Amino acid sequence: MLKEERQQTILNEVELHNRVLLTDIAELLDVSVDTVRRDVKELDAENKLRKVHGGAISLGFTQTAAQNENIYALPQKTTIARKAVKLLKEGSVIFIDGGTTCLELARLIPRQLQLTCFTISLPVAMQLLSKPNVEVIFIGGNISREAQISVGANAVHNLSGIRVDYGFIGTGYVDSVHGLTEFDWDIVQIKKAVINASKKTVLLCISEKLNSQHRYKTCDINAINTMITELKPDNNLLNLFRNYEIHLL
Repeated sequence: MLKEERQQTILNEVELHNRVLLTDIAELLDVSVDTVRRDVKELDAENKLRKVHGGAISLGFTQTAAQNENIYALPQKTTIARKAVKLLKEGSVIFIDGGTTCLELARLIPRQLQLTCFTISLPVAMQLLSKPNVEVIFIGGNISREAQISVGANAVHNLSGIRVDYGFIGTGYVDSVHGLTEFDWDIVQIKKAVINASKKTVLLCISEKLNSQHRYKTCDINAINTMITELKPDNNLLNLFRNYEIHLL
């Protein structure tokens, strides 16, 4: 595979999943980790992604602004966010996860809607502060520099003390059989705590992530009440999820 093809594959994976590991990319491309590290270093120098320890993150994932030309698949994520907004009711208590799709949800919340919103995401919290009728409660913990979210035991403990009407979460990977998975163990613990704190859990996920999996399991697909993609609910790409007790939007 030519270097240009390798680097395009790296960019595609980073944009889709927001964060990737060098080891995973090396396995995908069947090349050495050193080769991937050099490619990532070049892409970082060209300002196409951000190199971090052991991996890379997308530029859109590092930005705090909701509208950003670096956000991958922004039209699809906006479609998902618009569907999610329709679930919100006056006076609801909700949780919004980190990630670019959840950030779009925060941006699209109507200014007149009165809500209480918990979040672990610094960008989401900053976006919500522009909504005059949203009470914003930040769940504290160790701040991940890359994802700009709270992680660790303190965040998990703080989440154990709340109960929200809807928990809006994202995921790195989702599969009808293997459920929601991630490559980051700390992220898995946070998402498990959010699911436990939510009366109903709503997954916001672009269709490109369907039928993918990684090493650490967040939950079975049945733990999710609603899955929102940019697709119409009757799309054939969602057929594998129809065998489960999950509402498709």
